[in-house]
Amino acid sequence: MQHNNQNTNAFLIHISAFAGYLFPLGSIITPLILWQTLKERSPFLDEHGKEAVNFNISYSLYIFILGLSFIPFFFGSIFNGFNGIDIDFGGHHGHRGLFSFFGFASVVSIVALIKVALIIIAAMKANKGEMYHYPLTIKFIK
Repeated sequence: MQHNNQNTNAFLIHISAFAGYLFPLGSIITPLILWQTLKERSPFLDEHGKEAVNFNISYSLYIFILGLSFIPFFFGSIFNGFNGIDIDFGGHHGHRGLFSFFGFASVVSIVALIKVALIIIAAMKANKGEMYHYPLTIKFIK
């Protein structure tokens, strides 16, 4: 029975990342709190907690960098919207800035869907008692 509790707790650590959709930084804070409270119970929970926290910090960093890369597209589409002002941001003319915006939104949507899928995969593996390592995760906590 103790093994089932560990699997369930590891499952909850991973699933708790969805708290980020409820409040800012929830995807980092909630797994961090659960990991800190459960890590002394077993090495299994400690490893899953580290993995979940590292993944969510890495993902937040990637989204932040992706957001910063959007700034030139945003200002480029604003400045290209002015008639009579000849400013060229990377060769975008007319309403191509709108397409750049939708292209950026598509990339963000794909990254968000990948995050959801990876969290669900990790949670299901944890519930089975298996270890899961998220791809492209920076090991902030070792």
